[in-house]
Parts: sequence; C-alpha cells; structure tokens
Amino acid sequence: MDALDWALKHVVRRRDTVIVLGVSSDFGKKNSCFPLNMGISISGIWERLEFSSQGQGEARPKELGEEIERKKEQYQNNLQPFYRQCKKNEVNMEVKLAFGFCPEKITVEQAQNSNPRWIVLDSYLKKHKVVIYAHVGCNIAVMKGKDVATLTPSRTLPGSPTQTDNPLTTKNQQPGGENQVNVSSSQEGQSSSAQPRSPCWYPLSWRSGFPRAFSQTELQEVTNCFSEENLIQDQDNIKVYEGVVQESPVLVRSFSEDDERFWTMLKILSRVRHRNISNLVGYCCTGTSLFLLSDYPCLGTLEVNLRTRNLPWKARWYIAMEIGGSLRYLHEECIDGGAIVHLSVCSSHVVFTNGCSTMLTNFETARWIKDGCTRNEDSQAVCASLQEEEICSIDVHDYGMFLIELISGKSAHFYHIESRGQSLINWALPLLKHGLISEVLDARLEDSNDVRAAHHMAKAALLCLKNDTDHRISMSQVLAVVRGDQLAMAKC
Repeated sequence: MDALDWALKHVVRRRDTVIVLGVSSDFGKKNSCFPLNMGISISGIWERLEFSSQGQGEARPKELGEEIERKKEQYQNNLQPFYRQCKKNEVNMEVKLAFGFCPEKITVEQAQNSNPRWIVLDSYLKKHKVVIYAHVGCNIAVMKGKDVATLTPSRTLPGSPTQTDNPLTTKNQQPGGENQVNVSSSQEGQSSSAQPRSPCWYPLSWRSGFPRAFSQTELQEVTNCFSEENLIQDQDNIKVYEGVVQESPVLVRSFSEDDERFWTMLKILSRVRHRNISNLVGYCCTGTSLFLLSDYPCLGTLEVNLRTRNLPWKARWYIAMEIGGSLRYLHEECIDGGAIVHLSVCSSHVVFTNGCSTMLTNFETARWIKDGCTRNEDSQAVCASLQEEEICSIDVHDYGMFLIELISGKSAHFYHIESRGQSLINWALPLLKHGLISEVLDARLEDSNDVRAAHHMAKAALLCLKNDTDHRISMSQVLAVVRGDQLAMAKC
C-alpha cells in the first residue's frame, strides 16, 4: 500500500478519484484470463466477474474462488485506514482487482478509460514504465522505497504553461505489494484548498558542495550494491546504474581501471557548467574501478520523443536553440582550458529534463582541443587556431544533421536502418539545396502556424552541412540563422 500512501500525500487533491488497481498476472496459466473487478464505495462493496472467452480455462473454479476471496479480504483490511482518510478529504476511492492480465496492458486500458492525472506504479512494475508511458498522457511515478518515487512528468509540450518539472525523487521507500494507483481528477476545473505539496527536483550538480568525491561505500548505497535492478545500460565496457543521492536521481557510470575515457570525461566535465549539459555530480577512484556520477535525465531521449510525440515547431525551435547554445558554450565560452568538442551530437544524445528543457549528454567521445596542439611555443597559437576551426566544424556538421532530425521528425540512426543504408543527410540535403524545404518537414505538423521556425532551422542545417574548408562557420553564426536574424539569413 506504499504507492497509495505516497499518492495521497503528494498528488491527490480534494474531490479527486483514486483508482487502486491490484494486478495478479501469475494466477493460473498465462493463456487463461480471469478478471475480477471489485469496487469499494461509501455504500459498500460491489463486484463483477468477467471470464474471458480466450484461453483454455486451466485454472480450477474452486482455486479461483479461493484466490478472489483471499484477495478481497486482504484489500478490505489493508485499505480501511486509507478509506477513512479519503472520506475525510472528500476523495473517492475505487478498488479493482485483475487476475491473469498483462500488467502493462491492463494499466493502459484503465488509464485510457479514466483519463488520470497521475499513475503511481509499485517498484516491481518498473520494467513496464516505458510501455505504459508511451500509451498514456499523464504523469507517472515509480516507487523506489519508503516515500521515494522517481517521477516522469506527462508529455507536456516544452514551453507550455502546464508543464511539469523533470523526473523527481522524494524520500526512500520499501517496495510495496502488488498495488498500482491511478490518480484522476473528477472535477479538474474546481479549485481545491490545502493541496498536497508537490515533490520537486533540482539537479545535484548545481547544489552547494557538488561535484565532490564519493567513496565506494556511498556508491553501493546509492546503487543498491550495484544491483541488476539498478543497471540500465551495459555497453562499450561501461556500466550505467541509476541511483538516488540526497533525494535526487543520478546516473553512475562504472569504468575499468585502465579506461582512459574516465580521465578524459572527468577532466572535461569538472570544468563544464551549463544548464543544457548533463553536468558532473561526483566521481570515485578505487584500485580496480572508476566511477562518474551525473544528473539523471529521466524523460527520455529526443530521438524517442520525436518518434512518439508530435512536438510542435516552437518546441523544436527551443530545443535547437538550447543544444546550439550548449555547443557554442563548449566551443567559444570555455575560457578555462579552451574549446571542447563533443564529436557525437545527435538526437539520441539529447535528453529531456528539468521542466522539459533539454540537455546534451554522452561526453565519452568529447575532447579538449588543446590536447592535440603542438608544444612549440612559436606555432602553438596558430596551430590551436587552425585545429580549433577544423575540429569544431565536426560539431557544426553534426548539429546540421541534428537540425534535420528536428525538422523531419526522423532519427538519423533509425532512418539509416529503415532505408537500408541511405543516410538521413543524403536524403534531405538535395531537397534543401533545391529549396524543397516542405518535402523535408515533418508531415505530422503540416498545418502548424509556427512553420517559419522550421524554415529557419532548415536554412541553418543547410549552412552547417555546406560548411567547408574555404568558409568555416561558428556556432554563433549558426545560432543567428536559427534565431531568424535578418542579417545572418541574408548571408545564407
């Protein structure tokens, strides 16, 4: 019942309806579906049995009846305190039990029927979160411990006045039973007094005392002893774990002791601080393992969001400005140490976070330009200047491809696979060169009033992709075109 307790404390408002959905997917055989709906209301208990026409009916009626009665009694006893609390706060509570259903499917079905504002999942349902989130339009919380929930705001468009803050974490909590709570408002338009305090998230990297050194003991606590449940990626000899530090979500990257990428990333990220970059939270160096901690962007990559959501042109333009601004910062504003190049700018390395703004991530390929310069004092400045222009142009070119991803709604990675080898640039560049911008624009947004922003991005993309040795352009110049600066546009 921890999920219900958390929901009542943090997100349920007066006159809301709370639907408690208990899912028992392992009862009987998987091809036998025995749904039971049980509701608790002020007038008492109502129930309805619906037997699926599919499956072979391997579960015996006697076993089914005993299981139903046991669960019904269990829920009645456990929910009594919450029922009294709901009645006091004028909250309507309904309870439904489902046997033999796939948890993610029954959750999506109930959400589509009730149009909830929040879905709160128990920790054991964490693996279903991505599928559920892709099919619903509300906020999702996943319980992690006693009073701890990692939150994923609804897919509210960036810049909209109703957007929710980024994934959050409140305080540590034990995984609950098999409960999942949908919170929906029965009278959304009515004002409510004494609403519960909403959890909030603020990046650790911007707090006093961070970044800092961590001990391995601390990291074991943060990652639940580096458990498989916390492991979210294992690729290129780097393991990535999710964890919680001071009530905030973090990513913990684990490197082998001889991995030079750790030292390169530490050297770069320890000197970088920008609101649209996934900043460093801390590090840990032991005899056999090396670790880097960074803010955890839980809202998913731009690549995924472009494929699953119809982001409006204005939102895409803001994203272009934010990521372009982060590249300009790396190239032109890192006074302490000189320019930094990212070398892998694309939609899969951009994430939504902190109120639906975006962050540039994955600095495993990044490098400090000065590291490749000659040490000859007479030629050092000239070499640095030439190399900076040449290497920064790689990021400029990649940013052009990133802009095409934004305006077309296509992922460069998936397009290459789906088109059997053709690159997104080879498809889009000839069209842009011939002024056929409308052929490149995302067809899902044809009737948008903000299409002018898309044309600015298209012109900037063409400028980036035509960038050659005779005429190098900077990120400042590119951003001027994205903004629609008349002087910059005239030079295109």
